[in-house]
Amino acid sequence: MNTTVETVTSADGTGIALEPTGAGAPVILVGGAFNDRSTVAALAAALAPDFTAITYDRRGRGDSGNNDSDFDIDREFDDLAAVIGYAGGTASLFGHSSGGVLAVEAALRGLPIERLAVYEPSYMLAGTRTLPRA
Repeated sequence: MNTTVETVTSADGTGIALEPTGAGAPVILVGGAFNDRSTVAALAAALAPDFTAITYDRRGRGDSGNNDSDFDIDREFDDLAAVIGYAGGTASLFGHSSGGVLAVEAALRGLPIERLAVYEPSYMLAGTRTLPRA
């Protein structure tokens, strides 16, 4: 299946690379911290017969830029909002690891998310184990 890498512009002017695959309702695949869009490419291909699977490089990864020298989580939400805008203004999300956390937190912030699925979100619940040392 042929795909084309495209770029959307986030609120601060950062270019965010994305790759749509397939046709149908949009599902945005949000990879983990050490991933780029290639990590979820096989899942995108599996979804493509029924959905438009949109993979993207999170800020500072792959072909996406990073106009922010210091990490600011709000920029990640702006980036995801830009990808949702590209998808037509609303989309379902699948997030893996820290991408799952980003997807859940985006829904809690009110981004226009229709459905949400996460796999191994990297939450640590208070009292369930010893916290790592700083």
